[in-house]
Formats: sequence, structure tokens, C-alpha cells
Amino acid sequence: SFPGITAIQRQRETHIYSGWSLMGRRLACLSATTPPDSDPTGRRQVHSMLKLYYGMNEEGKVESLDPCDINGPHFDPEVYLNKLRKECSLGELMDHESCTVKQIRSLDSDMQTLVYENYNKFISATDTIRKMKNDFKKMEDEMDCLSANMAAITEFSAHISGTLQDQHAQITKLSGVHTLLRKLQFLFELPARLNKCLELQAYAQAVSAHRRARCVLQQYSHMPSFRGIQDDCHVIMEQLAQQLRQKFRDGGSSAKDLSECVELLLQLDEPAEELCDKFLSHAQSRLEADLQGLEAELIDSLVTDTDILEFIDRGCNEFVSNLCLVIASYQELFINHPQEGELASKKIPEMANGKLHVFVDTLAARYFSLVERRIQEEKGVGDNSLLVRALDRFHRRLQAISKLLPGSAVPSQGTEIVVRAARERIKQYLSALQTFYHDSLTDVRQALAAPRGATSKDATPSLPELLTSLSNFILNQLKSVLASVHLFTAKDITFSNKPYFKGEFCSQGVREGLVVSFIKFICQSSRQYCESAGDRGGSTPPALLLLLSRLCLDYETSTISYILTLTDEQFLVQHHTPVTPVTALCAEAREAAQKLLNHYVKVQGLIISQMLRKSVETRDWVNTIEPRNVRAVMKRVVEDTTSIDVQVGLLYEEGVRKAHSSDSSKRTFSVYSSSRQQIRYAPSYTPSAPMDTSLLSNIHKLFSERIDIFSPVEFNKVSVLTGIIKISLKTFLECVRLRTFGRYGLQQIQVDCHYLQMYLWRFVSDENLVHFLLDEIVGSAAHRCLDPSPMEQSVIEVICERG
Repeated sequence: SFPGITAIQRQRETHIYSGWSLMGRRLACLSATTPPDSDPTGRRQVHSMLKLYYGMNEEGKVESLDPCDINGPHFDPEVYLNKLRKECSLGELMDHESCTVKQIRSLDSDMQTLVYENYNKFISATDTIRKMKNDFKKMEDEMDCLSANMAAITEFSAHISGTLQDQHAQITKLSGVHTLLRKLQFLFELPARLNKCLELQAYAQAVSAHRRARCVLQQYSHMPSFRGIQDDCHVIMEQLAQQLRQKFRDGGSSAKDLSECVELLLQLDEPAEELCDKFLSHAQSRLEADLQGLEAELIDSLVTDTDILEFIDRGCNEFVSNLCLVIASYQELFINHPQEGELASKKIPEMANGKLHVFVDTLAARYFSLVERRIQEEKGVGDNSLLVRALDRFHRRLQAISKLLPGSAVPSQGTEIVVRAARERIKQYLSALQTFYHDSLTDVRQALAAPRGATSKDATPSLPELLTSLSNFILNQLKSVLASVHLFTAKDITFSNKPYFKGEFCSQGVREGLVVSFIKFICQSSRQYCESAGDRGGSTPPALLLLLSRLCLDYETSTISYILTLTDEQFLVQHHTPVTPVTALCAEAREAAQKLLNHYVKVQGLIISQMLRKSVETRDWVNTIEPRNVRAVMKRVVEDTTSIDVQVGLLYEEGVRKAHSSDSSKRTFSVYSSSRQQIRYAPSYTPSAPMDTSLLSNIHKLFSERIDIFSPVEFNKVSVLTGIIKISLKTFLECVRLRTFGRYGLQQIQVDCHYLQMYLWRFVSDENLVHFLLDEIVGSAAHRCLDPSPMEQSVIEVICERG
């Protein structure tokens, strides 16, 4: 019922039987032909067959003995079918049969394909072998023919050698005699040959012929005939050498002719050192003419204002080009030309190279001197393009010398000139920036001084506008200078990308030498305004001090960081060398701002103090009349303080104040109560009473907070006004301590202090400071009063409100 499985079984049985018969035949053959222990190869074959028989693989492992394994060697169809009938259903058996049929058909197809492919290969191999048989047969015929020809040639050669054996020695002897006769003929014809070459100017042939015969003539000079030939040749060669010297001296020939001339003179034992000196001397005369023309143009350029690019072009096109030609020609003649024979032992290239270096260095030093003189004349700080192009062209042409003459110091010296020119340009721009800064400050001072003739004191110039314009002018000018200097680092400039220029120029030149130096100059020049002498602060306007302090503070907060960042980005500054950090510059700017603001407070305080001092010193406080109003100087102090408050408020923030009391403008002074105590106890007034009062006052001062008059101020309006008011009131106090007062004098001080207290408390950070100083002033006046009778507080308030 399963024909496929039956076919498989029959096929497996056939394979098994054939395997058995094949193995048997092989074992029989091996046992018949080879002893068991004599051939290892046969032994291995026997073992492999036994492994195959017992079902073992190459590794020695036993293969599967399962009779149901269809791919194993021990497959049993009957067992396999019985197992399938027991374990599988009818549908599974049919599916298994169809799968097996497909596999058998696939195997049949693969076997047919393999047979066809091997058949084609076999047919192709058969054709190839047939062709090889035909080709080898033809080749064998040709090899036989060649062998016969070689045998004939060998026999013929042996016959010729035997025939000429006797005449070989005679032929050799005649050949030697012929060679000697030719040499003798050459010697006897040498003078005539040399004369002919001299007439035709074939100097190379003449020198070559003489060099060939010179050794022989020198060896046989004791013979008269050879001696005569030697003398004639010597005279002729002397004439030839004279003509070569004249040709070399003229120098009008081409480079090839000149090289040939030098080579021939060296072969004629002409001193090489003398030839080098003559060549360099002749070249020096022409190069010195170029230098003289360049020097004349330098003098003319100072008069006619010729630009530097034309000057450098002429120097490069004339002197440098001619110098390069001289170097190339000299090297071709004395250094690079191959030396042979005796010339190689004289070490001419080393000697010539040393002379060339000295020659080039001497002339280049004179040329560099002229170039530096011309560069120094470029003092304008306008367009840099001509100078940069000139330096670039100068640097480019010097690189040709470095290629022609390795080891020469000329290119490095030229590079130093370029670096020095760039540094000098940096210094010029720094000087121009400094001059521009001074001019800008002069314009600011004029703007500050212009409104002084106005009728209204409020007609002051706008400080924020002046500060903004000054800061913008400086920043724009600095950016313009950086743009001009940036031409030195353009990509098309040869020296800009050189490590010996770019790194040093950008970091130490532009950043440190220009930007950082200018920022430091601003801070230093600003601090110099604080060193002016005089009670009124010298000739510097206080508004200028205030404006400069704000400028330095702005530099500390933002401008310095912006400028240095812009510089680093624009010039790609690499901080390989130590540079000034931003924090150090900011600290210096803040220090300058602090010093300027402190000086501003001092100057303004001294101005108000001068008014108060004169008002105290020019008045008779003992015989004064009863006060009816506030003195005008006190009103002026309040007005000036208000003006200063407005002025400072334009540039600085308000600041922080302590909380004010509700009756700050109506506060009474503690000295009033002490004065009343003095009046109350007047009947019992004794000399010790004032001492007791002074003692109580001094004890009160010990427990009060110490006031530092000239302490540094903060960067805000309240701190600035507090410092000015402290200086003013302290001066008022010291002036009061030097005077003696009557009753009405004390009352006038009371009125003035109350008026000041009404207005000044709102300007300071702590109103108690003003109250304390005014208490001190009134108390000091009371202590120095001959008749201390204070005025009633209500009367004082009426006078001050009316005033």
C-alpha cells in the first residue's frame, strides 16, 4: 500500500549490499598486495573501512543505530513502517507519504542535475586532453630540430677556434702596437689641435684634450721631444685661461656659458677662492647701484609723499630679485655643480657657501636699514591697507631667499622687521586712542562749562547724554582701531598665519599692548584728576569727576568684558602666554571709580565748607543783632545741596535710607534742654557749672556712634550726599568752635541749624547723623556763648518757615 516506502527500502538494501561487496574487495586487495604493518596508508584505509562497517564517524564516535532513522545506515523499512502504522492515523500516513514522495523526486532531480554537470565537464576534459596530445606532438618535433641545429653550431665554432689558435697571439701584439701609435700621434698633434680649438673658441674640447695628455707629458718630460710638446701646450693653455678670465670678468655671457667658464678655470687649476671673490665683487657693484637708487627714492618719498607700497615694490623688484639671481647663479657655479676628481678633494662648495652667506648678510643689512627707515615714516593712523600689503610683499619676496639659501639669517631678520612694524603700529594706535580720549574729555569739559553763563542754575548739561556720547565715542573709536589692526591677520597675508607672528601679535600685541593698555590708561588718567591740589579741587569740574566715576563703573560692570570678548573673538586670541585677566581690569576700573567718587564728595564738600567757613569767620558773633531771618548762606547751602542731589541722581541710583521719623523736619536739639538748664540754674552759676555741662556732653559723645567724615562712599546718590553733608557740617562745627558768641549770635546759630535740619535730613541715609552734627554745632556755640540765652523753639520755627 506504500510504494514509495517500498522503493526506498529496496534502494537502501542495494546500497548496503554494494557497500559490503566494495569493502570486501578492498580488504582483499590490501591483504594481497601490502603487509599489514608495512604501509601506514594502507593501515589507515583498513581502519576507515572498519569504522564505516561498525557505524563510526571520523572522530571515532558511534553513529546512530536507530532502525527508524531514515538517514542512518541501520534503517529498517519494516520497523519504520510498523512504527508509523501504530503511532499515526490514516491522514498523517498519507501526509507522510506525500512528503516522502516529494523528497524522493527532489533527490532524483538533484542526481540528474549532478550527472549532467559532470558529463559536460567530462566531455570538456576529453577535448582538452585531445588538443594537448596534438600540441605536444608538434612541440616535440620542434625540439628535435632545435637540438640538431645546436649540435651543428657547436661543431662549427670548435672548428673556427682550432683554425685561429695560432694567429691569436700575433693579432693581440699588433693591436697593442696600433694603440700606442695612436697615442703618440695624439701627443704630436696636440699643439695643433689646441690652437685649432682656441681659434674656434671650443674651450671645453681644448681643456679635455690637455687633461688627457697632461699626465703622460709630465711623466716623459725628461725626453726632449715630449718636453717640447709640453712647453707648447703650456703656452697655448695659458692663452686659453686668459681668455676665460676675461670672459668671466665681463659677465655678459649667459648663465650656461658662465658656468662652463668657471668649470674650465677650475680644471685649469685656477684658485676657486679667487673666482668666488671676483664673482661676488662684480655682483656687489650692481646690487649697490640698486641700493643707491632705493636710498634716493627714500629721500624723494619724504618730499613727494610717495606711498610705501611703491617703495617696497621697487626694492623687491630690483634689489631682492637681483640678489636672488646672484644667489642662484653663484650656487650653480660653485656649490651645486658636481665636482669630480681633484676638484672634489678641494671642498669648494663649503668655502663658496660661507662666502655667499657673508655677502648676502652684508647687503641685506643695508637693505633692511632702508626699509625700516621708510616704515618709520608711516606715522599716520588712517588706512592700514598699503602698509599691510607692503609688509606682505616684503615678507613674500624674502621667502624666496630662504628657499635659495637655506640657513640664511635674512628671512628671520625680515620677519623681525615685519613684527616690529606691527608692534610700532600698535603703539601708534594706542597713542592715537589716548589722544582721542583726552580730546573727548576736553569736549566734555567745554560742554560742562558752557551753561555757566545761564541765568538759571538748573540749566546744567545733561550728564547722561554726555556719558553716553563719551562712552560711545570711545567704544566706536576702539572698534575702528581693531578693524584697522585686523588687516594684519587677514587670510591672504602670508605672515599672518605664521606661529611666530599671529600668536604673539594677537595676544601680546592687540589684546595686551592695545586694548588692555588703553583700558588701564583710562583708569590711570581718570585717577590723575583726583591728585589735583587746592581747596576747591583744582581746575577739574566736579561734574567731570562724577561723570568719569560713572564711566569707570560702567567699564567695570560690562564694557571691559565686552571689549575683551570682542577682541578675543575677532583675533582668535589663544591664551598660551600670560595675559591680564578680566577680573584684574575690572578691579582696577572699580578702584578708579571709587577714588573719583570719593574725590567728588571731597571737592563738593570743600566748596560748601568754604562758604560756611567764610560766613562764620567774617561775622561779629558777639555784637550781632537779634535774628529775624535765616542767613543767606544757609539758603545757598540748601540750594547747592539740592543741585548736587539732582546732578548725582542723573548718573547713580537712589540708594537705601533708614526709616525716617514722622517729625524729622520739626525735631528739637538736645542742647536746647541743656541751655534751659543753664538759664534755670543761672542764680547758682559757678565756674564749675560749665565744666559739669561739658563733662556731661563729653560723656554723651562717648556713648554715641562715631562719625567717619571722610569714609569711602558707595555708588549711590544717598551715600554721596551723606558724605558731602558730613564734610560741610563738620567744617561748620570746627569754625564755630573757634569763635565766641553773644546771646543773639547763639540764637542766630540756632535759627541756621534749624533751617539746615529742615532740609538736609532728607538727603542723607540716616537722619540721626544730621541731627547729631547740628546738635554738636549748637552745643558748641552754647559752650562758647557769653550769655547763653537760647531762643524759644516756636520763634525759631516761625523764622525758619518765613525764611
